[in-house]
Amino acid sequence: MKNCMVTQLRHKQQKHGMVQAAAPSAGVRLIAFFKLFKGLVLFAVGIGAARLLHKDLAFEVEHWADIFRVDPNNRYFHRLLERFLSLDARKLKELSVGTFFYSALLLTEGTGLVLGKRWAEYFTVVATSSFIPLEVYELTKRVSSAKLIVLLLNGAVVVYLVIELFRNRKNRRA
Repeated sequence: MKNCMVTQLRHKQQKHGMVQAAAPSAGVRLIAFFKLFKGLVLFAVGIGAARLLHKDLAFEVEHWADIFRVDPNNRYFHRLLERFLSLDARKLKELSVGTFFYSALLLTEGTGLVLGKRWAEYFTVVATSSFIPLEVYELTKRVSSAKLIVLLLNGAVVVYLVIELFRNRKNRRA
């Protein structure tokens, strides 16, 4: 009797589209949390860029370098200072808007993946693979290990999610 009721309930759920999404695999959860982490970091960067809009950038960079006890004669610090001094209000606004947009994209991907949504897997494959040509282009301009690692990681994410989608397509049809 109990099994009959469970079967009827499942049939009703399937009929009305109320079947729960399958729990994401460990790999998908890892990708999801990484996407959420990057999204939150970029959100913070966007806020930081927006807060710098009408301030003296040189003073702000020196202030933060002092807080973090960065050697003012450090060549990396000087490169960072040069880059910040080249930013004007328009560029800061563009940087802020761009980081907010990319943050929203990453947070959407990560949230959908954590919730085990199939659309999120497709969305992540499309969004992540759309950046690969840009990453390849950047590598042709100037090769660096960081750029190569980002390209390889994004390629691995796309391949893994495509494999997951094909592996689970039968289980998730409802």
